[in-house]
Amino acid sequence: MSSCDWGFTFEAMRTYHDTEWGVPAHDDRLMFEHLMMEAMQCGLSWSLMLKKREIFRACFDGFDYDKIAAYTETDVERIMNTEGMIRSRRKIEAVINNAKCFQKIRQEHGSFCDWLWAHSGGKTILYMGHEKGRIPVSNGLSDEIARELRDCGFKYLGTVTVYSHLQACGIINDHGKDCPCYHAINEHNPTVRKRRYLEKP
Repeated sequence: MSSCDWGFTFEAMRTYHDTEWGVPAHDDRLMFEHLMMEAMQCGLSWSLMLKKREIFRACFDGFDYDKIAAYTETDVERIMNTEGMIRSRRKIEAVINNAKCFQKIRQEHGSFCDWLWAHSGGKTILYMGHEKGRIPVSNGLSDEIARELRDCGFKYLGTVTVYSHLQACGIINDHGKDCPCYHAINEHNPTVRKRRYLEKP
């Protein structure tokens, strides 16, 4: 059983915490899925995102960024009319826009994952004090990456959303020190310990 203070209210949240959150992601499709779920969450709860995850996957072709980048207005209408889907045209259009931006980074760097992980030297960051629960909503690293993503044309990916993504994809390990996931991630992946950096509470 995990010991992070997430206030688990349903099994999907517990499963996500125990098997996905913080596990280093090096697959571009999975990375895009994580990133777009974070973008879709803006103004909503993460529990709602998990409950609607299969709907998102059905609407967006399993988060295949190449297919999504070719979507037209017909696809926007299809998604808008899908039962159970979040009916935000702006967010749906943002996912399509972001797929095109995602492709550009892949073209320039070979892999979005390679580009993103380069910001941490390819290692999972352990910020001092985070393992004791002193976790910010954003920091200097998320500021930097959010700025770069914005310059590339990405939407709905501000510094707070990016920080959440860095936690989710394993670039930052913010599990509590008494959580089994914290130790499992550190045992199986290269890590680097760093001082807290321009953190916002």
